[in-house]
Amino acid sequence: MRLLVRQVRIEAEDIRSFELADPEGAELAPFTPGAHIDVRAPDGPMRQYSLCNGPEERDLYRIAVKREPWSRGGSRAMHGLQPGQFVEVSAPRDAFPLDHGAPHCLLLAAGIGITPLLSMARHLAASGRSFALHHFTRSPRHAAFLREIERGPLGPRSAFHHGLEGEELHGTLGRLLAERPAGALLYLCGPAGFMAQAAEAAAPAWPAESIRREHFAAPAPVSGDAEGGFSVELARTGRTVAVPPDRSIVAALAEQGVRIDTSCEQGVCGTCLTRVLAGEPDHRDLFLSEEERRACDQILPCVSRARGGRLVLDL
Repeated sequence: MRLLVRQVRIEAEDIRSFELADPEGAELAPFTPGAHIDVRAPDGPMRQYSLCNGPEERDLYRIAVKREPWSRGGSRAMHGLQPGQFVEVSAPRDAFPLDHGAPHCLLLAAGIGITPLLSMARHLAASGRSFALHHFTRSPRHAAFLREIERGPLGPRSAFHHGLEGEELHGTLGRLLAERPAGALLYLCGPAGFMAQAAEAAAPAWPAESIRREHFAAPAPVSGDAEGGFSVELARTGRTVAVPPDRSIVAALAEQGVRIDTSCEQGVCGTCLTRVLAGEPDHRDLFLSEEERRACDQILPCVSRARGGRLVLDL
């Protein structure tokens, strides 16, 4: 879709929100809480941003973007947008779905991780469901949507935690997660370090299947310098391509004229998800569940590799 940037607002230090709408005012495709869209700003790469809308907003998609100092161009291009410009936008898709059957949802966000959880909180509040939202930030000036949350209908069920580090953060997470209400689900979104600490604090009381996570970026790039290469067979043509130690599957195939749609190139978004017909993937992504990994029938070729020297892909 080609959508109009209807409004740009400063939400916090280095964070801006964007309202994207159909230029003719038509309703946009519906989405579920936790969903994201791919967005390409003029002269910028395509990136994924979680929708933070409430269920009543059918005429726009609302996203928030943090300007990252190490940006490869995505957040820089987005922060250059002005109302009246146009962006390319995909249909919404949801890799972080909200379970509407849970009797209670505990939503823990850190930093810009508030975006999908804000959408969840809005949907839960609108349907009269039980939930609590906690937002961990560096300071009040770094807290996106602070006043909107505190002064709106989410305020009574929301809390902000500013500037917590080390033992103080560990203690706060421990208190919040010490007990699990019957049937409750825990949703986490934020930097990898925060989510690891939260999952560790939750482990004694919250079973693994009750914890849902949304990653915005891989914890660290995986180096292939010390690893051997392998081969990828393309089942539809019978062609075989060698993947050297210093190339991803996506890069090696692209060099041979075989292109796979990608977006994040960090194993987070799922855009490049490809079916595996034979061989064992060495999963390096943050998208697939443990059950999906064990099935060995899918791979994120932007980061994952092969065990045993050979993969056959449905390409």
